[in-house]
Amino acid sequence: MADSANFALRCDNLHRYLGQDDARVHVLKGVSFEARRGQVYAIVGPSGCGKSTLLYLLGLLDQPDGGEIEINGRKMSNTDDLARTAARGEHIGFVFQFHFLMLEFTALENVMMPMRKLGRLSLPEMTDRAHSLLASVGLGEKTHRLGTQLSGGEQQRVAVARALANQPSIILADEPTGNLDVKNSALVFDLLTRLAKENGQAVVLVTHNPEIAQRCDLTRPMRDGLFV
Repeated sequence: MADSANFALRCDNLHRYLGQDDARVHVLKGVSFEARRGQVYAIVGPSGCGKSTLLYLLGLLDQPDGGEIEINGRKMSNTDDLARTAARGEHIGFVFQFHFLMLEFTALENVMMPMRKLGRLSLPEMTDRAHSLLASVGLGEKTHRLGTQLSGGEQQRVAVARALANQPSIILADEPTGNLDVKNSALVFDLLTRLAKENGQAVVLVTHNPEIAQRCDLTRPMRDGLFV
């Protein structure tokens, strides 16, 4: 294995079962993966092959049934919920297909939410950072618009800014352009990759879009719970 300082994320021999008794399915069958800082990785494959399950494990949203996960060199596989929640808030930014914005709040308030939760910055610092992030995704003029007053593409760009709020070392994106038209898909992908490279973040995205996958630094095809 290469020098672990270069890697924000690693997993080794991950297994995950879903369902009970006769309906129990072996979804991940010993998956190993590593993501280097400043690189963008695409995980591709047919529906049901385990892509999203893997992403949820890597994001510490779910526990594996076997194997190891390392975040910035720290083993996370056997840690308790509190430690996993803390690691998520500090090290991982999420962008999902559905933006999951709080639509009754402004773009600015949405981007500030992860910062409030982490509790590292003062209110003026949080406000400044949220303004700066929204400007970087082209929404500097719309910081005080409510989520309901933004288009789908704009909402997803707010979600990208929110994912970057705590300067995470890892961005995990599950079909981040799945609900967008071609123009907005390209815009969101370009933003995600440019900002990640500028900040030295590892980006791992699950996508069905071959054009997006082709533009990533590395593509890992999955089938039946394994990389092929």
